[in-house]
Amino acid sequence: MSIAPHPPEHSGSPAAAPATGVGFARDLASWGARRALVHAGRVVSYADLARLVDDRAARLGPVRRLVLLEMASDVDSVATYLAALAGGHPVVVVDAARPDVVAATRVAYDPDVVARGDVLDEQRAGTAHDLHPELAALLSTSGSTGSPRLVRLSAENLQANAESIAAYLPLRGDDLAALSLPLHYCYGLSVLHTHLLRGAGVLLGDASVVDPCFWAAAREHGATSLAGVPHTFELLDRVGLDTVAPDSLRYLTQAGGAMAPDRVRSYAELGQRRGFDLFVMYGQTEATARMAYLPPDLAGTRPGAIGVPVPGGRFDLAEVPGAPEGTGELVYEGPNVMLGYAEHPDDLARGREVTRLRTGDLARRGDDGLWEVVGRLSRTAKVLGLRIDLDRVERALVADGVRALVAGTPPTDGATEQLVVAVEPRATGGSARLVARVRRLVTALTGLPAAAVQVHPVAQLPRLANGKPDHRGVAALAAPAPERATTPATGVRDVLGEVLGRPVGDDDTFAGLGGDSLTYVETSVRLEEALGHLPADWHLRTVAELEAGTTTRTRRGRGVETNVVLRAVAIVAVVGTHADLFTLLGGAHLLLALAGFNLARFALGDVTRRERVQRLLTAAARVVVPAVLWIGGTALLLGAYPWQTALLVNGFLGPPGWTEPAWHHWFVEALVLLVLGVAALVAVPVLDRTERRWPFWFPVALTLLALLTRYELVPLPDGDVIHRAPVVAWLLTLGWAVARARTTGHRLVVSALAVLTVPGFFADDARSAAVVVGLLLLTWSRQVRLPGLLARLVATLAGASLYIYLTHWQVYPHLEDDLPALATLLSLVVGVAVWRAVTTTERRLRR
Repeated sequence: MSIAPHPPEHSGSPAAAPATGVGFARDLASWGARRALVHAGRVVSYADLARLVDDRAARLGPVRRLVLLEMASDVDSVATYLAALAGGHPVVVVDAARPDVVAATRVAYDPDVVARGDVLDEQRAGTAHDLHPELAALLSTSGSTGSPRLVRLSAENLQANAESIAAYLPLRGDDLAALSLPLHYCYGLSVLHTHLLRGAGVLLGDASVVDPCFWAAAREHGATSLAGVPHTFELLDRVGLDTVAPDSLRYLTQAGGAMAPDRVRSYAELGQRRGFDLFVMYGQTEATARMAYLPPDLAGTRPGAIGVPVPGGRFDLAEVPGAPEGTGELVYEGPNVMLGYAEHPDDLARGREVTRLRTGDLARRGDDGLWEVVGRLSRTAKVLGLRIDLDRVERALVADGVRALVAGTPPTDGATEQLVVAVEPRATGGSARLVARVRRLVTALTGLPAAAVQVHPVAQLPRLANGKPDHRGVAALAAPAPERATTPATGVRDVLGEVLGRPVGDDDTFAGLGGDSLTYVETSVRLEEALGHLPADWHLRTVAELEAGTTTRTRRGRGVETNVVLRAVAIVAVVGTHADLFTLLGGAHLLLALAGFNLARFALGDVTRRERVQRLLTAAARVVVPAVLWIGGTALLLGAYPWQTALLVNGFLGPPGWTEPAWHHWFVEALVLLVLGVAALVAVPVLDRTERRWPFWFPVALTLLALLTRYELVPLPDGDVIHRAPVVAWLLTLGWAVARARTTGHRLVVSALAVLTVPGFFADDARSAAVVVGLLLLTWSRQVRLPGLLARLVATLAGASLYIYLTHWQVYPHLEDDLPALATLLSLVVGVAVWRAVTTTERRLRR
């Protein structure tokens, strides 16, 4: 899953005052004689549970310590867990039935106390860890059991999510939840938390819903609710809930994965007949359990929806390239969003790093306001160049009456990725016939050849301990894939390795390898030549994805991004105008907007705040170093420039009005200062978080703020205004906003800003028109198809634009009076030659 992070706000210490604890764990005694827990015939009241918790809390002591709890579904485990929460001791919850997981977690985190039931194995009297004051619990995500990666949850997370769930469930003080879910699983814990919050009871035990003992206990004690994952309801189909459920049952809850709409509708209709409600819910461990629920009166008519956000939460969509209109990655905000992940004991000192949880699910909002999850970003596979939605295949097989799970195999050297389908044969019919039928269904649905689909009959579909599908287990069934008949020579690694001058692996991306706007142009054109087609988000795709997606060019010409074409046109306009070949002003100002466009794409990606700042500083350095060397060198050798120009401070310390040659390099100076300004902005945690939350409106707001200087509404030094960094800043932020424009509404906003603010800035209308047209093209057209040779020329000029700008001042003056065309051509050639020499040297140094 993908998250929107920000850096730690606080670092705790072993001596930090203990946290106040979790409310529902502290207030147990207030419920008195009410029934709290039922286990193996034993009924434990809240008063009794409070005494057990107080005793266990006293043994844990007043100093906050890291507790590893081997959690089982029994009273002692619950008491120890609540004691840790009440006393503010961060507790790592692991499955007591998995000694391998317990051992691995113990080694990874070195807990101060290891607890099993009522036994506390104290490793040390105090703590060896720096524990953040807000940290309350650490849970494994459903798909990473045994992994050192844990979800860090705060006391507020646990309390807030329990309150929000209790707000929409019809919980009463006399309720009793029949719990078939493990308590090391966030769903099972959420059932416990909500019932303790309301003074209700929980029926504990290890029996499955297919076990008669489970239902005997549920009937004996009057269970009123049952929580289950989709597999639980598959098991209920076998035993027949209608025949085993107690008359006291008032509602069911379902979460832990999407359940087939037909099954949702079936249980909703059964509930109408039997008098219970069905609450379909959606959540993740990273959100402390629940993020959405479907009101039970809609389960029959909207069985495919996840419903509405839980009280206190809200949803948004993040753009996913290639997704249908109105569909994007589901992003959640609320007080139950985790602090962040932990992978090492040092991470226990970290504070909040996440405010907006990127769920990794593709979703849309229906016309009726209900949210629907339509796929999973990580549940896609590239097979023979085709992108396959694995969940869609799985749903199609289930709809055709086949019990199946589908996974993709990772690509390996000499092998092609394949689909792996695990099927559970019915009691009747042969496995061979089922395999052939499933292969036909999958190939018809996906368009894959039969050789790319492996079907494996299994006695039982692989499941995780919490009942969720084990897709890794399905992938592990794969037999070695056949070798490719032919291996397309895409050259992706060669191109990236040559341009960026560093080793390239399957999981590397252009952006991740340090690519920026200076190397983007050459890379994109060369990859377009190699692949035949380049997707819009190629710079964010892995090498393996690009290679798997190799296609044959079916259209004449070559696609070149509009921003690349505009860079080439702008630099030619600058040189040609200066050399008196023609007059087309505004090229340098358009280049500033293009710089903002590319900063947003490469430096302001979905990475940590520190990495963003590093990328921006690197981008500034890649301009500063060649500029200072060239300008300083010509100043020393030719006496061409004053020292203020060579050090890029002419706008502050140089002559106030346009004076040649002092102001020749105003563009470079302004660009560097503005990039450093953006770095300073995102270095501030609150501003970085604000930009992530409103990626389009943030640069729009900056643009409006920067217009104060453009319209001289703030005091400015006298002199050359249109070439000073503070005055032209609005063009860079407007280019930034163009890069973030994802909808037609967004594009209309930036178009309006361009049309309304550029005219009047320059003395002549033609210059304004050139900049406005460039911005509109950048906004509304992302690619232009050009003949191959022209595309190559455009890419070369765009890639060399900085060096052409730096060097042309020393070339064209010698020829402009008599041979302006030659002056222009030589200026371009010299700039390209210098660029080639510098990039070649840089690549060699990197290697």
